[in-house]
Amino acid sequence: MKIGFAGTDGRTLLSAIVVATAKSETGSEKFEGVVIRGTSAMPEFARIFNWPISFIPTRDNSVISYTASIVEGLKSGRLDYIIPMPEDLFYQGLVDEVMNAGFGDRIAGFTRDGSFIEGDKIACKRLCKEFNIPVADEWFEVDARQWNEVLKTVLYLIDKFGGAVMKYPYSAGGKGSRIVLDSWQIREVYEQLISDYGKNYKRIFGEGNPWPLLIESRMSGVEISFTAFVDNKGNFQILPTAMDYPERFSGPSSKDNPITGGMGSISPHPVETEELIEMARVHIFEPFVKALKAKNIMRPCILYPGCIVSLDPYLKPIRIRMCEMNIRVGEPEFQVVARRLRNLGYLIRAMFDGNLNEVPPEVRHDQVSMTIALVTGPGGPEGQKGYPWSYTVNEPVEIDFEYFKKKNIWLIPSAMEYNEKYKSGGSRIAYLIANTAVKEGEAVAVTAERLRKRLLDAFDAGKIKVIPRENPSGNRLDLRRDVGYHYAICEKTFLRGIKTGGVNSGKK
Repeated sequence: MKIGFAGTDGRTLLSAIVVATAKSETGSEKFEGVVIRGTSAMPEFARIFNWPISFIPTRDNSVISYTASIVEGLKSGRLDYIIPMPEDLFYQGLVDEVMNAGFGDRIAGFTRDGSFIEGDKIACKRLCKEFNIPVADEWFEVDARQWNEVLKTVLYLIDKFGGAVMKYPYSAGGKGSRIVLDSWQIREVYEQLISDYGKNYKRIFGEGNPWPLLIESRMSGVEISFTAFVDNKGNFQILPTAMDYPERFSGPSSKDNPITGGMGSISPHPVETEELIEMARVHIFEPFVKALKAKNIMRPCILYPGCIVSLDPYLKPIRIRMCEMNIRVGEPEFQVVARRLRNLGYLIRAMFDGNLNEVPPEVRHDQVSMTIALVTGPGGPEGQKGYPWSYTVNEPVEIDFEYFKKKNIWLIPSAMEYNEKYKSGGSRIAYLIANTAVKEGEAVAVTAERLRKRLLDAFDAGKIKVIPRENPSGNRLDLRRDVGYHYAICEKTFLRGIKTGGVNSGKK
């Protein structure tokens, strides 16, 4: 069975690799992973690392080109099922186009009309209210052009909840939320949001109409996202959790430490328990699937809600609230989730067959998985600040492939091109990802630290470099060094330490 993953980022390539190489404990069927589009560096990496996957190119990055390649692949037998990765493909109608070609039962995800779930956060909030899905205690829709209304709303929420969150409610690549903690920050945060999204507002609504802005009460607790595969009957399976590191640097987000596309992740999340998964099932997924059925937009799909969880001193979850619902897997969170699954291909097939209730995830409960993004750092001819602000492109990339093979580290290219030589495309250039087993009697904090050191050692030794124009002996790449450290914080904070990770492990 040939499962295609459409997109150009790391999760696209990694999902194809896992589908093709993971070994189920209960079945022996073979699956082929296919990357639809990808980047020019990916086939070369597959050849060097001997990954048994294939590639289907597209003419360009448009939905028309994706549709043409997908439909041809389905007709020729090179593809059986399609999982689009970037949310923009849904907004732009990829599912609609494949449906119009007669292959709607072969592609996962929502139509353009159904994609409001992620693409219009205010509309999704209304849906949650209708079906009693817990969200922020209070939220408001205001006109972003009416400063007095914005100010009044934010001041009210700061007074009552200790903070507010302004959200550009449409597609923003995970970067549209801005936290305000005190009165002195309000104007600065507001002006930055308008600066970032004013053109988008103008394109959608023009000059004379209101610009919808979502402002909600700040939620305190532990941030955690859940991923679930859902079939067209409403059966679903919740996958392992992961902790995301979305800020560019360690510490809380701010104007100098913005939310990015994700700097790393680790699975399982340090606070994952069976009770937490059950709480997400009852309070988030079950009512949301009910809502999809009631609105007649139920399809084979992926739901990826970001949530805030309140805990007691013993790590027991006592409250869950949904920040937003996404309609695709997370990047880079899904990289580590997929690496802990033995039966990803079986789960995807069951999503299309309508029997997900019969196919539970086979999780490597004894393993921790970690990924760290290698991004374009500061410097360059114009004094670029580096990712995610301004950065250089088209600089040479040097890689010691034998080292990564020897250390069993997967090097996953993302914004990297290949034409006889590797060149950086800016942004997130590549990911370092690896799994390691939790030793008997070892706290997961120790395992996570061992894994973190393994990945950082590869970076510090210069086993992958982007060579700066102004310094041939330097390395343009940068990364976050604290990915996984929250396990140690969890051990020190809560009254019972985490001794092993994973749901249903039977160990506490």
